[in-house]
Amino acid sequence: MTEAISAAARRSGRKGTTVPAQNGKGEAAEGRGLRVERVYTTPGVHPYDAVTWESRDVVMTNWRDGSVNFEQRGVEFPDFWSVNAANIVTTKYFRGALGTAQRETSLRQVVDRVVQTYRKAGQEHGYFASDDDAEIFEHELTHMLVHQVFSFNSPVWFNVGTASPQQVSACFILAVDDTMDSILNWYREEGLIFKGGSGAGLNLSRIRSSKELLSSGGNASGPVSFMRGADASAGTIKSGGATRRAAKMVVLDVDHPDIQEFVQTKAREEDKIRVLRDAGFDMDLGGSDITSVQYQNANNSVRVNDEFMRAYEQGAAFGLRARTTGEIIEQVEAKDLFRQIAQAAWECADPGLQYDDVINDWHTNPNTGRITASNPCSEYLSLDNSSCNLASLNLMKFVSDDASSFDHELFVKTVELVITAMDISICFADFPTESIGQTTRDFRQLGIGYANLGALLMATGHAYDSEGGRAIAAAISALMTGTAYRRSAELAGIVGPYSGFAVNAEPHARVMRKHADAAEQVVTLEEFDRAILDAAKSEWSACLEIGAENGWRNAQASVLAPTGTIGFMMDCDTTGVEPDLALVKFKKLVGGGSMQIVNNTVPRALSRLGYPQEQVEAIVAYIAEHGHVVDAPALRPEHYEVFDCAMGERSIAPMGHVLMMAAIQPFISGSISKTVNLPESATIEEIEGIYYEGWKLGLKALAVYRDNCKVGQPLQDAKGAKKEAAAKAAATAATQAVAATATPTPIEVRTVIERRPTRKRLPRARTGSTTSFSVGGAKGYMIANSYPDDGLGEVFLKMAKQGSTLAGMMDAFSIAISVGLQYGVPLETYVSKFTNMRFEPAGLTEDPDVRMAQSILDYIFRRLALDYLPFDVRADYGIYSATERQRQLETGSYLPAEGESDADLTEFAQSAPIERHAPKSGTPAEAEADAEAPEAAAPRTAVPVPTASAHSSMELLEAKMGHAADAPLCANCGTKMRPAGSCYVCEGCGSTSGCS
Repeated sequence: MTEAISAAARRSGRKGTTVPAQNGKGEAAEGRGLRVERVYTTPGVHPYDAVTWESRDVVMTNWRDGSVNFEQRGVEFPDFWSVNAANIVTTKYFRGALGTAQRETSLRQVVDRVVQTYRKAGQEHGYFASDDDAEIFEHELTHMLVHQVFSFNSPVWFNVGTASPQQVSACFILAVDDTMDSILNWYREEGLIFKGGSGAGLNLSRIRSSKELLSSGGNASGPVSFMRGADASAGTIKSGGATRRAAKMVVLDVDHPDIQEFVQTKAREEDKIRVLRDAGFDMDLGGSDITSVQYQNANNSVRVNDEFMRAYEQGAAFGLRARTTGEIIEQVEAKDLFRQIAQAAWECADPGLQYDDVINDWHTNPNTGRITASNPCSEYLSLDNSSCNLASLNLMKFVSDDASSFDHELFVKTVELVITAMDISICFADFPTESIGQTTRDFRQLGIGYANLGALLMATGHAYDSEGGRAIAAAISALMTGTAYRRSAELAGIVGPYSGFAVNAEPHARVMRKHADAAEQVVTLEEFDRAILDAAKSEWSACLEIGAENGWRNAQASVLAPTGTIGFMMDCDTTGVEPDLALVKFKKLVGGGSMQIVNNTVPRALSRLGYPQEQVEAIVAYIAEHGHVVDAPALRPEHYEVFDCAMGERSIAPMGHVLMMAAIQPFISGSISKTVNLPESATIEEIEGIYYEGWKLGLKALAVYRDNCKVGQPLQDAKGAKKEAAAKAAATAATQAVAATATPTPIEVRTVIERRPTRKRLPRARTGSTTSFSVGGAKGYMIANSYPDDGLGEVFLKMAKQGSTLAGMMDAFSIAISVGLQYGVPLETYVSKFTNMRFEPAGLTEDPDVRMAQSILDYIFRRLALDYLPFDVRADYGIYSATERQRQLETGSYLPAEGESDADLTEFAQSAPIERHAPKSGTPAEAEADAEAPEAAAPRTAVPVPTASAHSSMELLEAKMGHAADAPLCANCGTKMRPAGSCYVCEGCGSTSGCS
């Protein structure tokens, strides 16, 4: 056996690892086991000694109120670790109470705690041929972790080597049956998993529907009703003592009689959120009032099968089946149901789809049971009551300095070591329930994956949405999974195959052949991916040959997880399989502070594309200013696509994301955690088409997110930053012009140009309008007067009786706004500051254009925006007239069609019960303003108002785009989070909204 394996290993191009036979007891015989060669380390030199260490202070604050969330001084990290990576590891992964001697203070302690546990378990369970091999394994693992080559998932860092249970898995799948005992046990098991810092998913389709009878004769509650209890439980549990909320997935089969109710659950709750938000309640993610809304702690997915999808194609009826008898109790039109799914996803991003027949066609253990569900982010798909521990590789560590090649040999050796470590962890791991522990030990599911794919493609000059980019991604994925299963087969020769292999030997081998065949179908376009794919084919050949002799140690080997927190730990530019978020990033600096930088991958990509250094510098400077590459100096338009990102000026088309997933999926044991982002203008039909194409392309799971489909954060004034930058540039140019034209004299002359705002008064007789309004029952009048050459110049608000406190405050506020307008403060600035401001009175108005207002000021400035701001400006703040909103629903566009009268835009508003007439001259606001401000002769000059500074890459991107993006604020530090797969992650403190 050993000779046969060694021959196969030689054919695969590997070096130095021998795989001996087992001793008949599932363990390696004495002196037999893995021979581990050094890859990264040097004999006689400990990995720590090859690193320069430095002491840092980690102080984490909530920038919104200045409070200190965390403080630990004198922590030790390698000098090449970023501030962000060090902060996240210190706050999340250092163990021990702060201020005690037990608190970890160095990355060395954290890595030793984990790696030495793995080495000890490997020795105890017979993985290594000798103590020397175990020591080399320890050193190699240490080097890779310290140098950010890979990372284990978060539960490993939370738990391994501590007094806590040694939970190493991040992903769990549970099961629930149609009994009350099982349902209540489901609540309990989920709570235990959330407590350990992980997420769980399950399929509720075994629970009988609300259209079926109980044995007592009454109607069953149905699975949707039981979802409420589980959702409430999840909402109260903080995962793992950390800051993220519990993460969960709920799946229902498409033939369940309650499927239509399930599809609508979150869409209807989103309607409720909007009403409550407009009534003044805090409905942001993590807000104080969001807990009153149901189903918000879970991702929902519909499990569709080929029968349903074919019925959809053919326009046929589809039967919904009773859970107890399997008989069809209702017929629905497949097209109608599929449209309902798409519409709900359009409204609130849920439900996603899971393609049942595809999933189970790639299942290695069908003789044990079907795959019915997934973890919360949909990358782990396996048996009920099972778990998976994850690890992710940093792909940029294998790219050459000139980005011309990928070191596939180093990649193979790294995968061997990581898979070995991951399998060892199952030997000592603890599990939240005995049934999960038993299934995991019997099938030993692993989930190796990677991060930084988007950065790799850009750095090597490949567009994410291109045939070349997809070929590289497919080749790397094939090489990773082929190597992982080949090492799994070798481990089976040492410590035995997984316990469930015997009854699943044939289907497991069949799936291995499917993976190998898929590798043969990949079309390469250049030497870069051709070399990787050749190595992948060699690995799959060795995998099949060794596996035929030994079987396999692991039922599953790979997934593609979001890699949120661990992605930041490895200083990755992109997470999981995602493209880059944006070209400009927010970077924290040693010693405090931050700066805006252009991605490091951009200059590497430009150099790879052949641009000389001076052009690279000019293009990078342009990107730093504009946030995109369009019209960048010297950059050829055919290269624009290389720099396309997930968001921004040139964002990747939705199908570009789907096609990338389709290229990778045949080489992943599980699935891919990824959300396909669509613009707000996307239609229900587009989402329906994407879900259909996902099935046709052989994906296992697919989720979509339409921008602004969920209630988001208040918009911030990002355009002000652009205006401020333009003003500064103009001032600098003027100063330089003066200096260039000055005549040299022996006397030093200093020219000081004093710039101060000047006021432009309105004439004594001015044009304006009076609007009567009512907000939440509180009535008032607004007088708005304009300059003769257009533009708002004065606002006067009248509420309550003269002499009252409210009337006085409104007069003072009117004066302040009027003076500001006359000194050049743009109306847009006031709109950005006062819309969405919440206080009583709030509620319904009489204005058809602004049906709900969160306060008097919210209404006033929405009305002013509609009356005085151009469409493209107010559209950035989500302010539309009633007619515009109706047109968008009917035609998909807020703007009139060609030939349509502009008057149509205001027809509806003019028919509303709002009084408008020219006011008398000399209003009280003007009289007061005249007394408060001096006369000025100079013309009015716009005064730019600086915006709040960015505190994350997401906020920086919003500033560049000019409008806010959908992303929650971190509940821990207040920073705006960024997408990571189907979750969100905070780059300030590493908190996540899911299980990554």
